[in-house]
Amino acid sequence: MFKVTPNPPETDADPIPYDPALEPQKIKEATNRAINFYLNPETLKTSIPSRKTGRIFLIDPTVDEETLLVEACETLAAAGEMARDIGGNIESPQRRSMLILQQVIMLSELIVNRVLDARRTPS
Repeated sequence: MFKVTPNPPETDADPIPYDPALEPQKIKEATNRAINFYLNPETLKTSIPSRKTGRIFLIDPTVDEETLLVEACETLAAAGEMARDIGGNIESPQRRSMLILQQVIMLSELIVNRVLDARRTPS
């Protein structure tokens, strides 16, 4: 039995508008990304660019951890002194905020000192 159908079928709908996102190359790229994401995650890891370090300040990667901790401790001590001096020369309520900041700096310095002491003490 032969069925008569128009070629192409006639429809009353409006024609489909052109969408540049549906170009075959873009569809193929999106499909490959989706397949690699679920079936081959290693390919995505290599395509992610590594994080670049800042160019203004850079800590020498050859410096040992104890030296870095000593430098951090001295920096915190200096910052604490500056905050205490500024807090003594300004009026409330800024004085209270500055003295709270000085206390936070001092606590951070104590933490760094504790880590240094633990590293220097043999277990």
